[in-house]
Amino acid sequence: MTAITIDNQLLVWHKEREIIQIEPWGADSLRVRITRAAQIVETPGALLPPTEGTDDLWIDESRASIRHGLLSAEIDKDGRIRFSNTATGAVLLEEKGHAFHSLNSDSYGAEVRFHAYADERLYGLGQHQHGFLDQKGCVIDLEQVHMEVAIPFLLSSRGYGLLWNNPAIGRVELGNNVTRWEAKATKQIDYWITAGEAPADILAHYADATGHAPKLPEWATGFWQSKLRYASQQELLEVAREHTRRGLPISVIVIDYFHWTCMGDWQFDPAYWPDPTAMVRELAEMGIKLMVSVWPTVNKQSENFEQLRERGLLVGTEHGFPATTRNADTGPEAFQYLHHYDATHPAAREFIWERVRENYRRHGITTWWLDACEPVYWPADHDNLRYYLGNGLEVGCIYPMMHQRAFYEGMRAEGEEEVLTLCRSAWAGSQRYAAVVWSGDVPSTFEALQNQLRAGLNIGLSGIPWWTTDIGGFVGGDVADPYFQELIVRWFQFGLFCPIFRLHGARNPTNMKLGGPNEVWTFGDTAYAIIRKLMFLRERLRPYIMAQMTLAHEKGMPVMRPLFVNFVDDPICPAIEDQYMFGPDILVAPMLEKGATDRHVYLPHGTTWIDAWTGEQFPGGQTIRVEAPLACIPVFLCGENGRKLSSLFRNIN
Repeated sequence: MTAITIDNQLLVWHKEREIIQIEPWGADSLRVRITRAAQIVETPGALLPPTEGTDDLWIDESRASIRHGLLSAEIDKDGRIRFSNTATGAVLLEEKGHAFHSLNSDSYGAEVRFHAYADERLYGLGQHQHGFLDQKGCVIDLEQVHMEVAIPFLLSSRGYGLLWNNPAIGRVELGNNVTRWEAKATKQIDYWITAGEAPADILAHYADATGHAPKLPEWATGFWQSKLRYASQQELLEVAREHTRRGLPISVIVIDYFHWTCMGDWQFDPAYWPDPTAMVRELAEMGIKLMVSVWPTVNKQSENFEQLRERGLLVGTEHGFPATTRNADTGPEAFQYLHHYDATHPAAREFIWERVRENYRRHGITTWWLDACEPVYWPADHDNLRYYLGNGLEVGCIYPMMHQRAFYEGMRAEGEEEVLTLCRSAWAGSQRYAAVVWSGDVPSTFEALQNQLRAGLNIGLSGIPWWTTDIGGFVGGDVADPYFQELIVRWFQFGLFCPIFRLHGARNPTNMKLGGPNEVWTFGDTAYAIIRKLMFLRERLRPYIMAQMTLAHEKGMPVMRPLFVNFVDDPICPAIEDQYMFGPDILVAPMLEKGATDRHVYLPHGTTWIDAWTGEQFPGGQTIRVEAPLACIPVFLCGENGRKLSSLFRNIN
């Protein structure tokens, strides 16, 4: 027999051993939890406590339905839930069913199946290298893997957003016959759904539910110089000084890995970095911030290993040998077995921050590169991993967010207001811990460049407004090869219109601990002349970018977004995957194919467009052919603010 009760503002459906609980969770949003245990329990997730009032709540016990603003839900006698738009009555999403598969006394494999809709377009889900913007038809693993960032938030063209509020290893299948969310191990099903009249409304609700990104520090909008790797203090300072001698703008320079004595020591090797305080001071005098790479891995030879092990602050195993990964470290060995500190453990987060504070921050360093934070295991036996928060199958996806939390909370406790971490992975809610995500060690090819565009747009629609790539790709670039010299220019043009403007890469590496030259003057005279102008254009655009970053902070609106986010009523825009808006006023159409010197550009209707380079005007609602020699990326401006911006694109020296 089915029982329906109302407990304060909760709608509770109960049948046999199954409980379904639906409750308001922010404006126009509902949270659904389903269990076969005695009661709903609190489990790790991304959601913050709701702050929105529930004045517009309406519950009908006779029909087992609940309405909260624009979103309504109704449960049938079998426990299937249908969500609809309160204003129009249109069905947004409807369950086909859910299931639990017993694993042990309190853990289940679980899935929820929803009806699929032929005309639905699906976006978000983090950052993936599959090359699709609309992911309808894709199968996406919910697992943190290098270059694959699993954020289980989906934005639908039907007017809803859905967060699978579960850090378990799993999968989402966006099929033509069914949409299925799966957790391989969990205590209960937990998802959050919101409705909105436009994508901007849904993204704002999602930011309210999982946390807003802080305001981006102004210095972060400039140019970031990085390579694999600067091996010494002297080498890094010479590069910074050369930027100054050439009069090139630069905001950040990066010390990559192997600057340490041993992985897990979290300190400079004094043989190569003899006076970090003086280095930071000289860089600051040049107007340059220093970013330092901090890995979550710990070598058994580290001075911190025994204390971490004895205190239970390393990721453990359910049985067998300790959990390790293989990677290079300082020393002659090609590879070593390394451990991970347990970022889900509060004491472990305090431990790593204390070491970072003592060994880096005291030199004046305040900006961190959290590399390899998925974390990487090979083989990835998640079911044998034991974290503080639970079994690896149940909580494995949350690790990067917890690692970011350690640095964010540590910095804030030190009184720092401007916090930023560069990260190779993320989860739902990472934005609230000031995470900049980059797309990992992608190859130096035009095909990879094409994929980065879609990856960047989707992660922006997943709640992460701060995103970047390794300009030029990470591996395979030969600075003397004409192919790469063309690629680096086209990638710089794309990078100019990314939230973070950052160069990185391993060029001609004969030794992966060193890499080759990767400064803008090393790519040949033709490339350098073009890139130099792009760097100065970025400087001119920084006030505009900061204005968009403020909007990202306040409303969850990504700076870089698909055309359909701005032009909701234009039916052509959803089909455009190789153009995007950079803020509301700049349309970017990057050159993504080798040898291409022109392309077609669609200009959305409802406004007049200005060619940023020539000043020529075009009415919207048409596709035009645009010349784009190597020195030019097609850019169009719209609106009154676009007219004001047009002067920035002229007379760049």
